[in-house]
Amino acid sequence: MASVDIQTAPGAELGVRFLIQSPYTEKEHLLDLDTLNHENELLSRALSRFRVLRDDYATAPYVDSFNWPEVLDEVKRLAAESGKGFKETSFYIVAFRSRIKKTTEYADLGRLDKAAHAEAVASGGFLKYWFGEPDSELANLATCIWRTREDAKKGGTGPAHRKAAGATRAMYAFWRIDQHRLIIRDNVESWEIIPWEE
Repeated sequence: MASVDIQTAPGAELGVRFLIQSPYTEKEHLLDLDTLNHENELLSRALSRFRVLRDDYATAPYVDSFNWPEVLDEVKRLAAESGKGFKETSFYIVAFRSRIKKTTEYADLGRLDKAAHAEAVASGGFLKYWFGEPDSELANLATCIWRTREDAKKGGTGPAHRKAAGATRAMYAFWRIDQHRLIIRDNVESWEIIPWEE
């Protein structure tokens, strides 16, 4: 059996093929970096450093809730280390803001989420998935970073995702999907996250 290198912790070393890009660590949840172009691979590696900065992330402004400057500094470092630079690229971000019902069984929600995640990873272009814990008001935030909006649409069409979406009304008292565009300029000289517009 051949050995497979898997990145398990922050420190996006070049040469590792599979990356843990979510709280789920089984093989079907790993991101295969060989399926990505240079820019998407660099962002995916840098996103291994992605973390929340504030306790009120469920309701706070999206950009202020995470360590985006640190992630983009890492993209810039990796681009320089690769010797290939970085061509301007846009990425698609989904922020799922929610409030679960008091009657929701968190284990049931977790099973639905995990199955939908594996399906989305298999569809391609799913770079990062993060979700928090419900706060005292049961509000929460989950976020997905995709190569493109088309990849996200494709990732949401399978039976596991449809089953999870179908359970939304039963499990959530409130939900809203916010869409953002992450634009990283040439050689990571600048970046911005803006509302998604077609």
